[in-house]
Amino acid sequence: EFPPLGGGGAKVVAGLARQLAIDGHEVDILTSGWKDLPRREVLNGTRVFRVRPLRARIDRCNPIELVTYLIVALPFLYRLLRSRTYDVCNCHFIFPDGLLSLLVRARWRVPVVITAHGSDVPGYNPDRFRLLHRFLSPLWRRVVEHAGGIICPSPTLERLIRRRVFRARTTVIPNGFDSARFDPSVEQKRRILVVSRIFKRKGIQHLVDAFAGLKTRYELHVVGDGPYRSAVEDLAKKNNTRVYFWGWLENSDPQLKHLYETSEIFVLPSEAENFPVCLLEAMASGLAIVTSRGTGCQDVVGDTALLVEHGDVVALRAALRTLISDGTLRRKLGREARSRLKHNFSWPSVSQQYTDAFVSASHAASRL
Repeated sequence: EFPPLGGGGAKVVAGLARQLAIDGHEVDILTSGWKDLPRREVLNGTRVFRVRPLRARIDRCNPIELVTYLIVALPFLYRLLRSRTYDVCNCHFIFPDGLLSLLVRARWRVPVVITAHGSDVPGYNPDRFRLLHRFLSPLWRRVVEHAGGIICPSPTLERLIRRRVFRARTTVIPNGFDSARFDPSVEQKRRILVVSRIFKRKGIQHLVDAFAGLKTRYELHVVGDGPYRSAVEDLAKKNNTRVYFWGWLENSDPQLKHLYETSEIFVLPSEAENFPVCLLEAMASGLAIVTSRGTGCQDVVGDTALLVEHGDVVALRAALRTLISDGTLRRKLGREARSRLKHNFSWPSVSQQYTDAFVSASHAASRL
């Protein structure tokens, strides 16, 4: 996936590719097409090639659609490898692109580094792809064992991978972000914001419940779409709570930028996350954040947010009440979050770490 398709993983691909090009590398991107997106184009100094699998939605795809991607991507990948010499292949997601990496490594001897994103790792998200992971477990292990490196954006994801393949060549490299994309000086409004795909594990239903118990003039705005959206909307109606549902907004949509910059509080009460880009966006916007303890969310925000246990509606409501009533704390957390982002997750730093991982994989491959 590559913007406008997909979620946080797609944004990581775009940001990394752009920075690698700035750093002087030549970058080709092979990804999925959709509707009238151009088959080929040059974006931010990179060449983007899109193949056309079956795909019904812009924000997500199902296992059958993933299979059709493999079918149409493989011959195009072979054409690219015949026409140009590559120093490294960076596959994003162990499934499905990691499957292509086995062929790249076996046929063309190109070093392969895979970036894992969460749903491609068994045990990360039991609500999605559980049966698929169980069925494809031997193949998944083979992809991981044969990769020259597995980049994990968070220690949480690294632990899950090494629990299944102890000898996996893992490296923790955080997702990067350009803090200049958002302006934290814009006047904020009494608004609580959540931006997420709407699955049950994301916990947005808990946020709606927590918000319903508050007597406040704040508004709750939900950006995103997914199979659990109707259930969350029904819950808001049942609680007689005014919640604004925006649906899917593309990353480049000015309305999304406006919502980030003009909100005061951001919430992501998810059960399991890898390294969510939406938290980086909230940090860049200088928002006070409430998120889940003991997940990849905590790896992102560190000590610059209020942390609660997933599913604890009482604790979530208390955290919201604290931030609503304490403007000094809100502003302090917002400043600290943006400072943490700039110091730890800038794209130049992340790109250099990726380049080091590529060089390491290349040296390892040359010794085989």
